[in-house]
Amino acid sequence: MTSSFFPPQRTLMGPGPSDVSPRVLGALARPTIGHLDPLFVQLMDEIKVLLQYAFRTKNELTLPVSAPGSAGMEACFVNLVSPGDKVIVCQNGVFGGRMKENVERCGGVAIMVEDTWGEPVSVGKVVDAIDQNPDANLLAFVLAETSSGVRSDAAALCALATARGALSFVVTVTSLAGIEVAVDQWGADAVYSGTQKCLSCVPGISPITFSTRAVGRINTRQHKVQSWFLDMQLVMGYWGGSSKRAYHHTAPVNDLYALHESLVMLQEEGLEAAHQRHRRNHEALVAGLEAMGLKMAVAPEHRLPQLNSVLVPAGVDEAAVRAELLEGFDLEIGAGLGALAGKTWRIGLMGFASTERNVLYCLNALEATLDRQGADIITGKALPAARAVYKGR
Repeated sequence: MTSSFFPPQRTLMGPGPSDVSPRVLGALARPTIGHLDPLFVQLMDEIKVLLQYAFRTKNELTLPVSAPGSAGMEACFVNLVSPGDKVIVCQNGVFGGRMKENVERCGGVAIMVEDTWGEPVSVGKVVDAIDQNPDANLLAFVLAETSSGVRSDAAALCALATARGALSFVVTVTSLAGIEVAVDQWGADAVYSGTQKCLSCVPGISPITFSTRAVGRINTRQHKVQSWFLDMQLVMGYWGGSSKRAYHHTAPVNDLYALHESLVMLQEEGLEAAHQRHRRNHEALVAGLEAMGLKMAVAPEHRLPQLNSVLVPAGVDEAAVRAELLEGFDLEIGAGLGALAGKTWRIGLMGFASTERNVLYCLNALEATLDRQGADIITGKALPAARAVYKGR
């Protein structure tokens, strides 16, 4: 007979999911009520307001999609792209490729702007692409590329799209609550995220927001949205502002309790304080890694504080290191993806996992593991270097 599953207590310092706070886990266990219960409708409205706070927007069409981040990406494309539309898609990691797939499945034409993995999106290349395709009506890019740990200039890219009469679509799955996401200030038109990264909620929900310009395009579509479930005109009947809600789907009630709790925690801490915490822990981690003799894969000015891409030393079996960390220390770090597979580790400092304790634990475990494998590293220097950063704060 199959028995109940009891997972071990891991420290999650990979590219996601991140550690979940006991407060959020506790919220999951609260009594389930109906998805049209007046009290649940009230909770839905509170979630919308809290997401507006996190996204720094007043967009009315701001809500959590009842599906993981990949569905958030698809929701943006299926609502904004019609057959024959040209879309400028920026790729400097794995997720640019996913965006291309989405555009093509919507019947659109993806105009690719490609940059080296580990480098930000080139604004100059995007200017050239728009000059060559002035009829492109959407610019899509990733703010914080999870596969490489690099940050692009969202403000410049959104301003460029607006100036050229196109909408901007920004992927903020790894960004939200970890670094600045300023939807209204940037003039971003479609933005989505995930709950399992810096929000430190359970996976399976995708916060999303659309500007009034984007809503205008949705409302004037000449073709049906190819996904019934992700059609925002239908979804808004359930998530809209009126007290009378139309049934669209059964919302993941307890998961939304958890999201609400994680957003309350973010509001309690404050966005700026959350950003500072991620940055401080990143600085301490990098100081420790470099003192150990390891090198970062991304230039300092483009690094993500919440997702640190580290070059694997020559001669080291990167998969064996990750396996030993998991088995011996219950510590999860991530492997490189795509062009960086086998070349980098991805160390996450996201949300609830972004703590001084985790930074020091990771450095200690990684140093011990690399030393046992005979890697050419400097021992005994990582922890003092990281602690020096904390003492200087």
